Amino acid sequence: MAIKREKPYIWVTWLTRLLSGDSSCEWSAQFKALHEGRSYSKVVTDFNATQWQIDHTNLLNKTRSVLESTGSIVYTEGQNFFNLQGKSATLSGKPDLVTINGSDGVIYDAKTGEQSVSHQIQVLIYMYALPRALPQYHNVKFEGKLIYSDNEVFIPSNGVNQNFINKLGSLIRTISSPSLARKVPSAQECRFCTITTSDCQERIESPQMDPTQLTEDF
Repeated sequence: MAIKREKPYIWVTWLTRLLSGDSSCEWSAQFKALHEGRSYSKVVTDFNATQWQIDHTNLLNKTRSVLESTGSIVYTEGQNFFNLQGKSATLSGKPDLVTINGSDGVIYDAKTGEQSVSHQIQVLIYMYALPRALPQYHNVKFEGKLIYSDNEVFIPSNGVNQNFINKLGSLIRTISSPSLARKVPSAQECRFCTITTSDCQERIESPQMDPTQLTEDF
């Protein structure tokens, strides 16, 4: 049985696809925010976490080496872990790499998959949260960079504007509320959700294609 948390806890990546519009089911993020992660069963997926970790680490290390070769001091993953305490919830995250030059900083996030707006939103949340959560970054103005295997995407500091902050805060309040958030079960979203039918009876399993089924003539 899923055990309720004392206070809602939200991991940054639970928000990004909702803010970008790639996902619509707020309930999925709300369930994870309100319940201890180890207290409920998870769907077993075919995602190769080991290979992803290897690829991500290789890209991260390559990026760090390039930055260090220019004389930059680079803060890596665990050094950047934060818990930002809000009135309604705790927001948590772990940016890949951070460099500081006086009162200016850059947050780097390495991505091994296809480019996505949700990746940019993830970095924007880091840019918002890090100066508020960690004392060593209190007076730092951050820009962001997404590092892909074949290119980079720059994210300017003015992306963290009042409109963005308002939308982020509104979503956090919705997810951390005891009132049921919007549940939007669909084959497209449920296939990437790890919450089982034990906790979400509306979960839609991806249909199996019948190989003998005729293909439409178009």
